[in-house]
Amino acid sequence: MRHFLDLSDAGTAGVQAMLDDAVARKAARAGWPKGKADADAPLAGHVLAMIFEKNSTRTRVSFDMAIRQLGGTSIVMDAGSMQLGRGESIADTARVLSGYVDAIMIRTDDHQKVVDMAKYASVPVINGLTDASHPCQIMADLLTIIEQSKNLPGLKVAWLGDGNNVLASIMEAGGLMDFDVVAACPQGFQPSDEDVARGRGRARVVGSAQEAVEGADILVTDTWISMGQAHAETKLAAMMPFQVTEALMAAAKPDARFLHCLPAHRGEEVVDAVIDGPQSLIWPEAENRLHAQKSVLRWCFGQI
Repeated sequence: MRHFLDLSDAGTAGVQAMLDDAVARKAARAGWPKGKADADAPLAGHVLAMIFEKNSTRTRVSFDMAIRQLGGTSIVMDAGSMQLGRGESIADTARVLSGYVDAIMIRTDDHQKVVDMAKYASVPVINGLTDASHPCQIMADLLTIIEQSKNLPGLKVAWLGDGNNVLASIMEAGGLMDFDVVAACPQGFQPSDEDVARGRGRARVVGSAQEAVEGADILVTDTWISMGQAHAETKLAAMMPFQVTEALMAAAKPDARFLHCLPAHRGEEVVDAVIDGPQSLIWPEAENRLHAQKSVLRWCFGQI
């Protein structure tokens, strides 16, 4: 049994093995109906419980389809309709669910909740998103990058905007897979020193968008304003110099590509001409959540 709370749980070899598996499994089912199980159905008979304390489109659908394509089934639960919403502890919930299902995916706010879930569960636990990291998204991003025939070692990834959970996992990926991450973030919204340290010397923070994108292979951004976030107007004003525009894309390598984990606030962190333009990979990136997470599930069960 393995938990997947952060990329470092799998390590360099594990991440590479999952990427190789995702490439092969995606190719093997090209042209098939989405609901058809993979030929080997490696997780037949397995049930994945999915707990959502935060709204979701891509995580919910991609994990549901991932376990189906692997031959298993899922149970989807919103925290508000569970006893979690009435004060039952994460520890008790983990113990109970471990008696019913074969794995648990949780999408929540506080990273400590997934840590506690893994501590008390006797089945694999997967981090579907927390305030500290988003490893499943980055697995999809790495898969999308290598599909462009770009080698991860030596790559330069430029991040524009907020020093958030997605950036933390990209920095961690850089340290594990030997590529550089240069994050351009305004004062007051930079990643923590601990997050930068995840990059193992391959991550740094700068104050200029132009400096970050110079020579970059990949440009990445994320939504700046989360639902209900306080002081949104002040934050947005600080972020606008880091907006991904056509001019900023032109300052990177000619074959640079654009990624965004979605949902996007068009006209804020990115303009339409970029997100809908020829350098954008957002739609294959979104689809790759499914393919990458199939391999994450297989890794958790020791099949990779």
